Amino acid sequence: MKGLILSGGKGTRLYPLTYTRAKQLIPVANKPILVRVIESIRDAGIHDIGVVIGETGPEVREALGDGKQWGVNIVYIPQDSPDGLAHAVKISRDFLGDDRFVMFLGDNVIEGGVDHLVDEFSRNNWNSQIVLKEVENASAYGVAKLRDDGSIEQLIEKPPHPPSNLALVGIYMFDHHIFEAVNAIQPSARGELEITDAIQWLIDQDYAVFPHVHQGWWIDTGKPTDMLEANSYVLDELLTDMPVEARVSPDATISSDSQIDSRVIVERGAQIVDSVIRGPAIIGEDTVVENSYIGPFSSLYHHVTIENCEIERCIILEHSTISDLGIRLADSLIGRHVTLKRGDKKPAALRMNLGDHSRVWVI
Repeated sequence: MKGLILSGGKGTRLYPLTYTRAKQLIPVANKPILVRVIESIRDAGIHDIGVVIGETGPEVREALGDGKQWGVNIVYIPQDSPDGLAHAVKISRDFLGDDRFVMFLGDNVIEGGVDHLVDEFSRNNWNSQIVLKEVENASAYGVAKLRDDGSIEQLIEKPPHPPSNLALVGIYMFDHHIFEAVNAIQPSARGELEITDAIQWLIDQDYAVFPHVHQGWWIDTGKPTDMLEANSYVLDELLTDMPVEARVSPDATISSDSQIDSRVIVERGAQIVDSVIRGPAIIGEDTVVENSYIGPFSSLYHHVTIENCEIERCIILEHSTISDLGIRLADSLIGRHVTLKRGDKKPAALRMNLGDHSRVWVI
């Protein structure tokens, strides 16, 4: 089997952060989402992976290289314009050949990986398997209607009256018949080749399309709130699986007057001085936390400096400095090379230089 990761989206809902970074490279629990997807596919026993790239392709190539760092072989497949998920499959034919494959959207995070899914698909003579998840607001998703034998009868995009509460997750399994489908369908009203139309074509042609109903959590990290939610889930999962003795690097420095609970990961070269860290949380490489409180569900990436602050449920990206705020920073996603501090000059006033699509809440 092979893997196909779609990593061409711009991430407009994450502006302004994604003006300068591919959304799939934003880290949760200090690891880029795209790397987590690669590791998930690798852990399912798949080592040949195609990555479909768009405008952010150069950055993705630089970050992933040839994939050997993660024990996989990566082939890049340029998609010149965002013409839909089925189009991404279509242009990947030379890489995929007639092999069965798993297709994974590069901005999705899922509990437990996909090894069980790949194993289930391998043991059955199905032409496609689609991951579904029970949701409360099914009308906001593509929804599957099932037959009595458990196979998928119909896929409906954002129906006002959903026939089920089973929403499509961005993970799919296909055999070579999917290429018949992507070549047979026409662009949708928005001008794209839709993967739901391709799957429906398989169903209408009596190919076997079955679901896998995922029981754990799943996050599509399209918005800042989704990123923070994914970060929380991944920290919980990571700290559950990691031995306590492996959570603090021997190269980290922790002062005697600091308090760090057992659900905290402290990476190489980090310095914790006169501070309190409450987990689940992760402190990245060469990050300095001084005279501060870091609360649960916080991820500080590498080379971050936090001084005289309280931070809770935040993602702080690399080379950023936050100091002397005078109020707790919570539920925030802070980009790279950011300086956030409280000034002490009079007269007191808010002074800001903000990029397009910025969002600031002042309390």
